[in-house]
Amino acid sequence: MNWSGLEDLLGGVNKYSTAFGRIWLSVVFIFRLLVYLVAAEKVWGDDNKDFDCNTEQPGCPNVCYDLYFPISHIRLWALQLILVTCPSLLVVMHVAYRQAKLKKRLQKSGNHFRPRYPPGKKRGGLWWTYLFSLLFKATVDIVFLFIFYHVYPNYKLPTLVKCSLSPCPNLVDCYIARPTEKNIFTLFMIITACVCVLLSLLEAFYLIGKRCKESLQNQSESHSRESGEVHFLKRDNCSMSPSKQDPTEIEGQIFHGSDYKPVTSPLINGFLIKRTWKRKIKLKI
Repeated sequence: MNWSGLEDLLGGVNKYSTAFGRIWLSVVFIFRLLVYLVAAEKVWGDDNKDFDCNTEQPGCPNVCYDLYFPISHIRLWALQLILVTCPSLLVVMHVAYRQAKLKKRLQKSGNHFRPRYPPGKKRGGLWWTYLFSLLFKATVDIVFLFIFYHVYPNYKLPTLVKCSLSPCPNLVDCYIARPTEKNIFTLFMIITACVCVLLSLLEAFYLIGKRCKESLQNQSESHSRESGEVHFLKRDNCSMSPSKQDPTEIEGQIFHGSDYKPVTSPLINGFLIKRTWKRKIKLKI
């Protein structure tokens, strides 16, 4: 991968990351990856050759080195960095899949298609993918911190170690090369890993809290909307209740007195009077 591809990768991750995610990315690529490539790899480069024991017995230094260094720091850190950065690739692939799917639907439906989720927002399956990546990164760092603590107690390398394994003739003394420098780098990598774990957990809690807040707001808005509709219906029912209606009008029926005469329009009434008046004149003639 060239630098442009790495820039596109980091840009795709930053587009959907929060402030915690951007800080985590800076810590990983500046304080962990660059320190690993520039300084730490040179410090542990020839560690086996610099491991000296006060004996000339063949195989004794190798056995003692394997006893105190069952797993190399450099290889553990390399594996840790690979596993920690893999979830970011998973998020980028999910984003690329969503964009390709959106592009295909736009080509099929034209301008009439409206995307389901707004661009740049973690919605739907992308939200779960991002949350899974955060939990996976935190879990990886915690597991490797436990491995380092189990293999190297208190994350500290001693200056002098004693070994009596076969084929060593007796209890021999072995010396680790540059123990102070290695302890400083080990402490630095442990602190940066703890910071990354803290940032990942904070971002996960932030996303979960934000989602819970949005769901509660949506529920309150829907509840207020429903209560407003119910209040409006009750008010209409009260305005149309029989107690406030005309006593002569109940359920669409109109009651009148016995002396009631229907009112006709003046035009029709005038027309009828005119016709009857003409008929009377004709009869008289």
